[in-house]
Amino acid sequence: MEKENTIVAQVEIALSEVLERKVTGLTEDIRLFEDLHLDSTSVMEMLMELEDRMDIVVDPENLDMDDFQSVGTLAGYLLRVGSEPQPQGAGE
Repeated sequence: MEKENTIVAQVEIALSEVLERKVTGLTEDIRLFEDLHLDSTSVMEMLMELEDRMDIVVDPENLDMDDFQSVGTLAGYLLRVGSEPQPQGAGE
């Protein structure tokens, strides 16, 4: 649970960068598209920001819209991606 809280904090920071405004108080049930009014471009920008912050690699070919329903589903996705072995040269 603590790791998910850390991920939610990283999502808040990334969203603040992408949306160019302070984003705080995110909970796992907040919906990315309906509540935060993100679009596909802002989601991709957020993922790129999270890749840099969390030292992960997101493969756009393997994205599933179900992972972006809410902050909670995004956190679960990021936990899975973060636990996968990274390809050689990733993050360099």
